[in-house]
Amino acid sequence: MTATLPAPGETTSGLRIGPYEVDPPVVLAPMAGITNIAFRRLCREYGAGLYVCEMITSRALVERHPKTLRMVAFDADESPRSMQLYGVDPDTMREAVRMIVDENLADHIDMNFGCPVPKVTRKGGGSALPYKRRLFGEIVDAAVRAAEPAGVPVTVKFRVGIDDEHVTCTDAGRIAEDKGASAVALHGRTAAQRYSGHADWSAIRALKQTVRSIPVLGNGDIFSAGDALRMKAETGCDGVVVGRGCLGRPWLFRDLQAAFAGEPVPEGPKLGEVAHVIRRHAELLTDHMGEHSGLRDLRKHLTQYLRGFPVGSELRKRFGLVSGLGELDDLLAELDPDVPFPDEAEGPRGRQGSAGKVVLPEGWLDDPEDASVPADAEMDHNGG
Repeated sequence: MTATLPAPGETTSGLRIGPYEVDPPVVLAPMAGITNIAFRRLCREYGAGLYVCEMITSRALVERHPKTLRMVAFDADESPRSMQLYGVDPDTMREAVRMIVDENLADHIDMNFGCPVPKVTRKGGGSALPYKRRLFGEIVDAAVRAAEPAGVPVTVKFRVGIDDEHVTCTDAGRIAEDKGASAVALHGRTAAQRYSGHADWSAIRALKQTVRSIPVLGNGDIFSAGDALRMKAETGCDGVVVGRGCLGRPWLFRDLQAAFAGEPVPEGPKLGEVAHVIRRHAELLTDHMGEHSGLRDLRKHLTQYLRGFPVGSELRKRFGLVSGLGELDDLLAELDPDVPFPDEAEGPRGRQGSAGKVVLPEGWLDDPEDASVPADAEMDHNGG
């Protein structure tokens, strides 16, 4: 299906999450080690939307783990301040949300039930948890009730299911809606798929047809503004969640803002403009964590920034070892600023990997109505 641009000046949003209007209807997905305060600011400089911080574990927050408290950081002008919480215990989740409310740590809470990482699923967390319908409902209920007095909206993100034989997304959507969530977001892959293959947008459409009273957001395979418009057209979702698609291209949020406003989408930047973006990213990381740590953090982004551009292997290697702003400036000066944005830079980016069996606690699939918290489920989540 070909996505149709809205008429110039026509708003396509209508997306509200609690008291907050999200226009354009675009959400930056939390990504571990990526969506820190520096990256969020860089993305926000390109367009409006909702920008969610890295995932925070409820247990680590309650225990005031130093690393976690450092991650709970927002720009002074970042509004609403959006935090993603992970947890497997309703009581701990309730305590964490009360702490967020009492100490005014965030304005919006997004709950993570979509992580497919084995160290998470083997403890019954992330994308394994919605299979346990009662436990899932109790966790959502605990968060919503703790946040309600302060008017902090709680949203819920999950996947299609554990695998093709254990699909949970429509049940999860109904439960979250019933427990008072302000919106739900669906990544159109199972946990078994991880990030491989293609996202199943038909599952997003089915969820939208099931969940009627709150917004439904779609996530998966949005690598361009056209993808976002096509997802909305094909699924009827109320907004889109962008993750890997913005890696090395934060200007995607500029493109999305233009597309949802019915305006022409700008052409991809020349290499000179990409160099300026890299330098800006380095400055923001330096402000956030110091020059040495900031430049080390930047390294993981550089492959994506330079993807498809005719940059020699030797220069790429030197970028991968950059350790200071002065050194970075010297390397950027070696790039040809007039090289146009390459076709090879379009399409999927970030980790993809391969599908695999989901690691679950022993007997996890025996009883979906079992509401017991897995033993030691949160013991090793001591930060982030």
